Amino acid sequence: MSLTGFTSPWWFLLLILVAAVAAAYVLAQRARRKRVMRFANLELLDKVAPKTQGWIRHLPAVLIVLSLLVLTVALAGPTAEQKVPRNRATVMLVIDVSLSMEATDVAPNRLKAAQDAAKQFAQNMTPGINLGLISFAGTATVLVNPTTDRAGVVKAIDNLKLAQSTATGEGIFAAMQSIESFSAVVGGADGPPPARIVLMSDGKQTVPEDLYAPRGAYTAAQAAKQAQMPISSISFGTTHGSVDIEGKPQDVRVDDDSLKEIARLSGGDFYKAASADELKKVYADLGEQIGYELKNADASKPWVVVGTLVLMIGAAAALLIGQRLP
Repeated sequence: MSLTGFTSPWWFLLLILVAAVAAAYVLAQRARRKRVMRFANLELLDKVAPKTQGWIRHLPAVLIVLSLLVLTVALAGPTAEQKVPRNRATVMLVIDVSLSMEATDVAPNRLKAAQDAAKQFAQNMTPGINLGLISFAGTATVLVNPTTDRAGVVKAIDNLKLAQSTATGEGIFAAMQSIESFSAVVGGADGPPPARIVLMSDGKQTVPEDLYAPRGAYTAAQAAKQAQMPISSISFGTTHGSVDIEGKPQDVRVDDDSLKEIARLSGGDFYKAASADELKKVYADLGEQIGYELKNADASKPWVVVGTLVLMIGAAAALLIGQRLP
């Protein structure tokens, strides 16, 4: 029950009337006492008048005045900081499908664990978020353009296939282009909805090798910052991952440093997940951050409920104690 941020504080002027009601009750009780004292024979009065109930006979009036105070606060429109679903935003989920995602250091393998976590992320995303999907290896492919249809995204995640090389920059640039195309269509008078890129990868970029190349990951991250599309990068895997490529074991340890730098250059956040459970937790945290925002929302309902209940109790007490309303 918040007592801050009132939207209509002028309703507090009603407290003058509430005070007047309380004062009128006190004056009425004093006047009643004076009338009673006019009886000459007090012994007779004790016999014909009901036994005094002491302070309890004032309980109904106290409760009714209290309910008026609470309801006045409700009318003033108290607000409170509450977590509310976003009604417009664009998120591009960019998933690495390079051959290193076949490593089994995360059971059953990195790709399967990533698919399960990504599907859960998509299904739990709030309805107002437009979610798209991109996969990247040597090139990037837009599998699903931003949409509120979660079924299409989940199906596309299920159908992810591994491929050679890791072109992280291409994945980021593809996400930016998809967001820009979508924003141009749905922008409207309020401008384009806020956008974010969620990048999940397990290794260092291999195409091109220079991360600052024109199509490199760091260059793409800088462009994303200029476009106000922060990247939430997720480093997924362990330092002891390996895969067999053409019959030869290849070390595919996770590269935290480059993914951390991508997040920093874009103005986003970096996350690390070394297991399937950790990845699901990261996605859950991201879902909370992306899908909800803190706003000062109406908080008058609890005051209305309490005020109404106190008023009903006061009325019931008046009928039980005095067989009448005060």
